[in-house]
Amino acid sequence: MSDAQSPTDFDPVEPNTGHDFEPVDVFPDSNDFDLRPGADSCFKCSVCDTNCPVAEVDDDFPGPKFQGPEQWRLKQTDDDYEIDDSVMSCSNCMRCDNACPSGVPLSQMHNTARGEYVENQMSKTDLEYWRNRILSNYRLSASIASKVPRLATWGMNFGPARWLMEKTMGVTKERDFPDFAPQTFREWWAERGGADASRRNAQQRREQLGLDRDADKKVAYFHGCYSNYNTVDVAKAMVHVYEHYGYEVVAPEQKCSGTPMFANGMLDDARRHAEVNVSSMSDLVDQGYDAIASCTSCSMALRQEYPELFDIDGIEKVSSNTFEAVEYLRIHEDVKEDVQESNVTGELAEEFAYHAPCHARNQGLERQSVELFRDLEGAGIEDVGESCSGISGTYGWKEEKYEKSMDIGEEMFDHMEHAEGEVGMTECPTCAMQMEHGTGYEIRHPLELLEAAIVK
Repeated sequence: MSDAQSPTDFDPVEPNTGHDFEPVDVFPDSNDFDLRPGADSCFKCSVCDTNCPVAEVDDDFPGPKFQGPEQWRLKQTDDDYEIDDSVMSCSNCMRCDNACPSGVPLSQMHNTARGEYVENQMSKTDLEYWRNRILSNYRLSASIASKVPRLATWGMNFGPARWLMEKTMGVTKERDFPDFAPQTFREWWAERGGADASRRNAQQRREQLGLDRDADKKVAYFHGCYSNYNTVDVAKAMVHVYEHYGYEVVAPEQKCSGTPMFANGMLDDARRHAEVNVSSMSDLVDQGYDAIASCTSCSMALRQEYPELFDIDGIEKVSSNTFEAVEYLRIHEDVKEDVQESNVTGELAEEFAYHAPCHARNQGLERQSVELFRDLEGAGIEDVGESCSGISGTYGWKEEKYEKSMDIGEEMFDHMEHAEGEVGMTECPTCAMQMEHGTGYEIRHPLELLEAAIVK
């Protein structure tokens, strides 16, 4: 036997049992939300990319997979890595969340990356930054416009002013700004008597229904910006429908849900608004109220985006007790049976072309209006397909994104024009803008039709 083969020459090293072992810190500790499990769940199937409406029309947009897990990995392993500016082309439709078979939190990753890009890389002196900030803080401009609503509506749609806004700020001149209501919802609410009046109405209605006058039926209405300043009839319908079922309604202190801020990377602004909303709503949840929103993007923000992005006391409580308005009634009342036994006459006796907003799909609500109204006598409803409307809040208001937003919406426009009805329906106010802009149809909210059907 050779020396190399001699067993007596073998001198094994003492095994390392872990006492002196220091693991390599591939992903350093951070105070941010831990997105590693989501990134690890991505196996690059690219289903998110094939379902992205922006990637379908914009060849320069790399898609949700790159914007989410791939950028996250690059950021963890390269201290000098900067967020790619294409993240600002994501419309925040969140369809990728629905499409992903592995549950990767893509929109959370996108919102986080977009916020980091705006905070650290976007020049605060650029017109694009200020354009985006003005668009995302619609509540501020709408509150000013509401002081002189008719003049503001005229001025915002005055041709030379629109041309100037496009040339200087990059806000497209192709769209008409929405009308501002002569009276805001909160002005109407206060004039009507506020929560006290709603309590009296609810108690009276409970007695008519044979319920306990003091039954524990109460909701906190998150009306959002658009129903307060523009489509006030939607907010009024919500109040009337809920009181019809014996619910006391309160309209607590609130600011913007933050949805347009998320889409523009203005996370500091969004957090300031979220802190007010969470504080207000969490106190009411403690008192037995559920939070109700008539806009699917608002309910999505409170339900999903708040707990994904912010660590605010009471945020999980608000998230788990937030519902979309029609959804809540379908859970707690026999609203479908009531609709089947009702009929509609007058201006809402129409055939409706219904579009389910992307943010309704994310909450599993894409079929609820079609299912609710398909047996309503005097009206009809037809689903116009699964496509995105294309406007995605502020996305379609940007001059450089306008044509892309219209390309995305083309399928929806085509389906609407081939539908039997010539009145549109959707829960999302900006989807309603796009539907009207692309077809010329009048657009209504499901709560308006529900009010016409059951509130006599």
